[in-house]
Amino acid sequence: MSAPVLQTGHVGLNVTDLARSTAFYREIFDFDVIGEQTDGDRRFAFLGRDGTLLVTLWQQSSGAFAADRPGLHHLSFQVPDIEAVRRAEATLRGLGVEPLHDGIVPHGEGASSGGVFFTDPDGIRLEIYAPTGADTAPAPTRDAPTCGFF
Repeated sequence: MSAPVLQTGHVGLNVTDLARSTAFYREIFDFDVIGEQTDGDRRFAFLGRDGTLLVTLWQQSSGAFAADRPGLHHLSFQVPDIEAVRRAEATLRGLGVEPLHDGIVPHGEGASSGGVFFTDPDGIRLEIYAPTGADTAPAPTRDAPTCGFF
């Protein structure tokens, strides 16, 4: 018996301020709000594109994301080309978000794939990358994948 084909459905993230996070993810990723509940004790937003759910935000936490704890390492989104990564980086900088490396960097020394690495308002690590075109800059870490250590 063979296993069924699997595909990631959506990613759910705990946030501290639903309105702030919804605005951030919509601005950076051009997400639509597919559904939401913004009042009461159970606040959430369903975000996606073209009717496809990609990210859910749940306002049910406090503090900041603890990168030194087991759990989510980072959330990555692939875009078609390096120009789309450059546009995302410009949007980030326009919002006052500084990339965690020196702008757009490759996934590893000699790799063509790469992107921009940053955090959301709660400190959740995010990546926007393209499969080619990032090989114009040096890799931040020569002996390990960039996306693993940021």
